Formats: sequence, C-alpha cells, structure tokens
Amino acid sequence: MRPWLRHLVLQALRNSRAFCGSHGQPAPLPVPQKIVATWEAISLGRQLVPEYFNFAHDVLDVWSRLEEAGHRPPNPAFWWVNGTGAEIKWSFEELGKQSRKAANVLGGACGLQPGDRMMLVLPRLPEWWLVSVACMRTGTVMIPGVNQLTEKDLKYRLQASRAKSIITSDSLAPRVDAISAECPSLQTKLLVSDSSRPGWLNFRELLR
Repeated sequence: MRPWLRHLVLQALRNSRAFCGSHGQPAPLPVPQKIVATWEAISLGRQLVPEYFNFAHDVLDVWSRLEEAGHRPPNPAFWWVNGTGAEIKWSFEELGKQSRKAANVLGGACGLQPGDRMMLVLPRLPEWWLVSVACMRTGTVMIPGVNQLTEKDLKYRLQASRAKSIITSDSLAPRVDAISAECPSLQTKLLVSDSSRPGWLNFRELLR
C-alpha cells in the first residue's frame, strides 16, 4: 500500500474508533494497523486461505449475526424487482433464515444427502438464489440449467449426472414429465409456482 494511502486509512480508522461508545454500541474496531495489514495481505494475494470454506456459513451467517446483534444496519443482501415493479428485499438475517428453510426442504422433503446432485432450472426468480445458498448449506451439488433446454437436453443432463431431484417452473415442468420415466435416479420434482401439479412438490408451500 502506498504510504500516503496507508496514512489516510490509519487516520480514518483512528477517527472512527472515537465514535464507538461503550454501552449498547457496536464493539470497538480492531487495532487500525491490524486492519491495514489484513488489507495489504489480501491485495498482495497473501491472505491465508482456510482449509474449509462455506460461503453460507462463513459469510452470510456472520453478517446475519452482526445485524441481529445490532453491530450493522439491516442493509439489503438481496433485492429483486420484476418487470411490473414488484420487489422482494431481504436483509442478511432474512436471507439466512429463508435459505435455511430451503436447506430443510432439500434435506427433508427431497431426502438429499451431501454429494447428491440436484438440477436447478429457473428464470430469474428469488428461489434461484435461495436454492443456490441452500445447496451450499447442505453440500448438495447444484446443476444449473436454462429455460431453453429441450426434452432431449433435460434427459441427457439428468441421466449423465444421476441427479436425484429437479427444481423448475411451470413452463418447463411438462418437458420434465415427458422424460422423467427414462431417468431412474430422479426421485423428487419440485415446482416453483403458485399452483400445484400432479407428481410434483410445491417448493413455495414447503417454504412456509
């Protein structure tokens, strides 16, 4: 780090510590020199890499606990807006809670174990991100796909991966039904929809 930038960072950190109260206030910041040293290590590629890292536990849940303890404001971790202007906004705490519910669905209703494969084919819906984080929590291997997949594409991917579950929307469900009998490893089918479909579990209902 350049000397002039290092000086500015240290000064800003020292000033910020002066505003940290003692009762009911966030804990004081670490020693400024330690923060700068960590920053320099990251920028130079020298930061120690943990042996095991899980984004859901080591990042999302940490920020969630900071929000819950009042050490940081509940800023949006996820902000989704559709074409009509409807929006969903979750803080880190809310995203953590919702993704844990999704993880319970994968391990419960779907019976997925760490290392099991699951195919996820959804448009840009909030459930896509929930399932992605849920897979990190449960150790499920997620196989993403796009809505343009044909019946032949779906059959090949499900057979080759031996996926035990698939999560998709109303538009793709008929294509999955057309080839599911040829995919012996496929055990559960989850539908992201406000309606039901025979032979499918409703993901939104399971999250409630």
